Amino acid sequence: MTHRSCQAIILAAGHGTRMKSKTPKVLHKVAGLSMVGHVARAAKDAGVEEVALIVGPDMELALKEAQRMHPSVVACEQTERLGTAHAVLAARQHLTDARDDVIVLFGDTPLLRSETIAAMREKLAAGFDVVVLGFRTDTPDPYGRLLEKDGNLVAIREAKDCSAEEFKVSFCNGGIMGFAGAGLLDLLDSIETNNAQGEYYLTDAVEIANARGLKVTAIEADESELQGVNSRAHLARVEATFQQRAREEAMAGGVTLVAPETVFFSYDTKLGQDITIEPNVIFAPGVTVGDDVTILANCYFEGAVIGEGCAIGPYARLRPGAVLEKKAKVGNFVEIKKAIVEEGAKVNHLSYIGDARVGAKANIGAGTITCNYDGFNKFKTDIGKGAFIGSNTALVAPATIGDGAIIGAGSVITDPVNPDDLAFTRSRPIVKAGWAAAFREKKKKENK
Repeated sequence: MTHRSCQAIILAAGHGTRMKSKTPKVLHKVAGLSMVGHVARAAKDAGVEEVALIVGPDMELALKEAQRMHPSVVACEQTERLGTAHAVLAARQHLTDARDDVIVLFGDTPLLRSETIAAMREKLAAGFDVVVLGFRTDTPDPYGRLLEKDGNLVAIREAKDCSAEEFKVSFCNGGIMGFAGAGLLDLLDSIETNNAQGEYYLTDAVEIANARGLKVTAIEADESELQGVNSRAHLARVEATFQQRAREEAMAGGVTLVAPETVFFSYDTKLGQDITIEPNVIFAPGVTVGDDVTILANCYFEGAVIGEGCAIGPYARLRPGAVLEKKAKVGNFVEIKKAIVEEGAKVNHLSYIGDARVGAKANIGAGTITCNYDGFNKFKTDIGKGAFIGSNTALVAPATIGDGAIIGAGSVITDPVNPDDLAFTRSRPIVKAGWAAAFREKKKKENK
């Protein structure tokens, strides 16, 4: 397809009262990203250059969320809610310069694929003036029907208005529409409110376009793509659909999921090949995993980069800024935050490494912590390559442990340790003979 200019209108003004939430509906998240963010992202990936976001009053956060995914989004406020065509006309000032393609999307339909938007644009490029996105379902009863004749879409009929024959049609209206930009404003201005609700329906553009001899068609998407969200139950179903899609894509791309239904991905999770993921692993936003990685059960990752050949878990947590380089190992009950674990280094168990560098092939013993926070500021710990940190050690930042240094178990390190040095702290144990027995006897008498 030769280059065609394209604009999208995302309808997002509804607050969503059935969500029972102070948060606008389109800001509720699916796989770590707001629904409106998903829609803006799909538009950008489909080559949409400009986006007008139709919002209600006090919805600045919706604009910011959409702009995170598509920097060209602008907001248009809909002060009255008089139907979908009226909502699109809230962007009138941005529609006066004709675009080749204008796609009308919904901010609460987050599973729409960019490939589907691109397919609509292909129909517009082929000379159609109006393109409607539909789906087929075994339970069409509540949906408007798409009525076709000789390959053209002639009408969208609401279920309650269908004849007996029309009611049998299983091709249903998904709501999303595409228009040839040059004639859009004229079509919108021709829509009237001659319906029971007294509203301007965008779907009326189909019959108006047909009456004018314009070319109108419908294309089909999978029903799952067009799931809208009006309640928390709908949100859960959409989340489940996203996760199933993500799991299938991961496995098709070379990832072994031992128990797929227990692994949860984010919208932006990036996975290499020959990865094995055991049960109950969660990927929050911002995670990249290289090839040949093994992730054992019950891990949680966010904002982390996991390099080739790493082994992680079970029960490990990688927080934002965690970077594991090639063949690093992070074991059970280990937390890494804003730290680099270099190639071949090991943090095997029961440790916290925050605001730190762990040098290549260093070994961090069980119970080691980097004391990185004094209540006001964060400080960095630097552990050199090949260093050995004994169990139950506290490294008080800012701390520097030189290459090849050894820290004795149970130490509290407050001063720099030079390369290849041994450092440890000890205090003689204090023993008071019989003290424990006397203490217990005293407590017994006090409690009588």
